[in-house]
Amino acid sequence: MNRKDEHVSLAKAFHKDHSNDFDAVQLVHHSFPGIDVDQVSIATMLFDRRFANPFFINAMTGGSQKTQVINRDLAEIAQACDLMMATGSVSAALKDPTVADSFTIVRKTFPEGFLLANIGAGSPVENAQRAVDLFQADALQIHLNAPQELVMPEGDRDFRQWLTLLEKTVAQVKVPVIVKEVGFGMSRETIQQLLDIGVETIDVAGSGGTSFTQIENARRKKRDMAYLDSFGQSTVISLLESNEVNQPFTRIASGGIRDALDIFKALCLGAQSVGLSGTILNLLLTKGKEETITIIQSWQAQLRLLYTMVGQTQTSDLTNVPIVFSGPVKDWCEARRIPLTTYSFR
Repeated sequence: MNRKDEHVSLAKAFHKDHSNDFDAVQLVHHSFPGIDVDQVSIATMLFDRRFANPFFINAMTGGSQKTQVINRDLAEIAQACDLMMATGSVSAALKDPTVADSFTIVRKTFPEGFLLANIGAGSPVENAQRAVDLFQADALQIHLNAPQELVMPEGDRDFRQWLTLLEKTVAQVKVPVIVKEVGFGMSRETIQQLLDIGVETIDVAGSGGTSFTQIENARRKKRDMAYLDSFGQSTVISLLESNEVNQPFTRIASGGIRDALDIFKALCLGAQSVGLSGTILNLLLTKGKEETITIIQSWQAQLRLLYTMVGQTQTSDLTNVPIVFSGPVKDWCEARRIPLTTYSFR
């Protein structure tokens, strides 16, 4: 089986409803919202551009005939719901032009869409630009996935040039660059390293959703690295870490987003936009395209109600919402000297 098809099959097999650190985030309720739902806009700003929705379809797949169909359906969903969309890593198409259609289909399907190409951190600058050019991407995602590579039987083993290559790419590629994890989260130290080389937009992409160490371990003959199945920082913790960096940048959150409430909580924690992958893929594969569109549109409506509930009329004001943390998130904050009262009394 094609590795990309294996990833989709295993992601679907491992997908299940389960608790994650978003459940340790509790909103402090105040009884007088003081606004009308009609005053609310859920729009957000990214890349000096207004987006109608504060969430998008994040990187998933491409590289085979089966994933071409999935990317076409995802692009149709993005078009129907007015969402930004990323493809999976286009490295496969750069190596084998015969699978390029599995990525270019997104531009063909959603010609006016804001579309992101995706490539690995170890890619040279020329490949990064080729990834953008493949379907005239509006921005480039560069993914960080060292744990996945190490568990992957055929994965990379040399990471010495990653930061250097990232710096060159950010300086030379002609579209905005997002650096993202793939579900292992980020520390404030990692974020500072990225800011120091000129990165301006970061997707912290924490654990709590699809686990690529779990997927790659299932592809190992002995399946002997299951202890890394839940490795990494959660999305909630990664956002809290990001808020400890004393330098402005654009935050994107992804990883373990299950519904409108998780999107909302991520925005309250400082994300300007929220990416969904596994949840949307599972909806598409189990419920079909039309029902997936209906569910996403219901999230959009629910978000307006949630904004109203906390008395905020726009996305950028959600960081005024007071939040209390419990369990492992609280423990992490105490261990990493993240002041809890900054959030509970804001």
